[in-house]
Amino acid sequence: MSTQQTIRVGLGQIRVDGGDPQANLARAVAAIVALANDGCELVVLPECLDFGWTHPSARDAAQPIPGPHVEQLASAADKHQVYVAAGLVERAGDKLFNAAVLLDPRGKIVLHHRKINELDIGLDLYSVGDRLGVVETPLGKIGLNICADNFSDSLAMGHVLARMGAQLIVSPSAWAVPAEHDNSSEPYGQLWRDAYGSLATLYDLTVIGVSNVGWINGGPWRGRKCIGCSLVMGPGGEILAQGPYGAQAEANLAVEVQPRPAIARGADIAPILRSRGYVGP
Repeated sequence: MSTQQTIRVGLGQIRVDGGDPQANLARAVAAIVALANDGCELVVLPECLDFGWTHPSARDAAQPIPGPHVEQLASAADKHQVYVAAGLVERAGDKLFNAAVLLDPRGKIVLHHRKINELDIGLDLYSVGDRLGVVETPLGKIGLNICADNFSDSLAMGHVLARMGAQLIVSPSAWAVPAEHDNSSEPYGQLWRDAYGSLATLYDLTVIGVSNVGWINGGPWRGRKCIGCSLVMGPGGEILAQGPYGAQAEANLAVEVQPRPAIARGADIAPILRSRGYVGP
């Protein structure tokens, strides 16, 4: 891949209604179609987009990966020749995982992640994840994680993906606030700008987080609202795109990003990180 290549990424900030997987998947497919028609080569969708984060209906109705929910997204990826990153609830034996997949333009699963840094209130439903990975694509080397995997106090996962050569980290998310949250007095998103900015600045990479919108109607956060604010930060911590805020703020956004080559490989990364102010392990 040329180090100067620019790619067009689509952010599918869709509404997710808890416990209504077919309606949610239909909105996800519609976003894939719209963004592919807008020239996007990669479409990123939210976390747990089939059932909604921690919605209890997943306990009985979650599907395996591969499985019918992935297949609906894969069919759209194949038909419209676009990469798709999406979060789904995965049934694996007697366990459920908060999972995500990266599909290639043939609809093939090329990455499969299970969220590791799950919130305590989510662990009654989901098991802790067991994998991290990157994949080489014509768009660049892509890493995949989910939402709180990128908390500032859990950036080890982002560091590992970057050290594996990721030029893009895509992160299906579900960003929620209390019902009474007032964005004008307490603007949302600084925690993600800080976390994404740290990785983007240290490694010259691009981090893409896409959240759903809508009211949470079941599970431990019932009554809260998911508010979008999907975020793309590029090298140097530059904000390349940000989605609108609000429980009804559905949006399809497209942004041009330019993946940069890895800053170094293996042990040669450490001195560069130190020169950039990194004092961690």
